[in-house]
Amino acid sequence: MELVTIIIMLALLQYIWTVIRVGGARGKYGIEAPATTGDPMFERHFRVQMNTLELLVVFVPAVWCFGYYVGQYWAVGLGLIYLTGRILYAITYVKDPASRGPGVLLSMLSTLVMVLGGLAGAGWKYLSGV
Repeated sequence: MELVTIIIMLALLQYIWTVIRVGGARGKYGIEAPATTGDPMFERHFRVQMNTLELLVVFVPAVWCFGYYVGQYWAVGLGLIYLTGRILYAITYVKDPASRGPGVLLSMLSTLVMVLGGLAGAGWKYLSGV
């Protein structure tokens, strides 16, 4: 499960990257904490951070369970798709929120596969008594 741990740590570093981008946007657009609205460009950075956090809460247990019950290498592959989707999402959302679709699709679908796969794997193991 070391590779799954690496994927999770990369996802956390990716989230920290969004936090840093929000901090930079605060300075660039003059938005003082605790404000979360003001300049539309700042709001885009902030939404990327919040959306990433919202999905991270699902991704972390999903990738871990999928890796444990289905397979570490499959989890890593899906985790890399998730990470790619989140990067694509972050870049496209800031440029034009309407173009965020491909990034959302990659990260959401890979996460959904892991949630369903982890559930199926745990259910199978429970029912088979292994």
